[in-house]
Amino acid sequence: MPNENRIKSKPVFKREFYRYSSLDYQVVKSIGTSGQISLGKEHAGKKVLIENLEPGVRVICTVTIIPDNERWLHEPAAAKKGIGKALAWAFKNPAKESNFADLKIKKAQSVKRKEHSA
Repeated sequence: MPNENRIKSKPVFKREFYRYSSLDYQVVKSIGTSGQISLGKEHAGKKVLIENLEPGVRVICTVTIIPDNERWLHEPAAAKKGIGKALAWAFKNPAKESNFADLKIKKAQSVKRKEHSA
């Protein structure tokens, strides 16, 4: 049977912030000699948060990482206001073709190094 490791049971630990209603089974896995555990191909490449609740108890949750400079997009009031401002600016300032010959080339600043006596 492909699902022979699945055990229907109640969760062992109770944390208010976890949604146990979606927990319909538990899976017994073995940790390999290198310390790794396989969660399955459906989780390949995903980021996870591993919480160490107590010795021997780990909770693994998939997460989405949002860069700091994009976090405001996920805050309802700020995002609504900010996106509105950005769209208004975009309509007032349409894209123009650039002439690369007109652009000034900046010279890289050289760093003066101290001379060391031997």
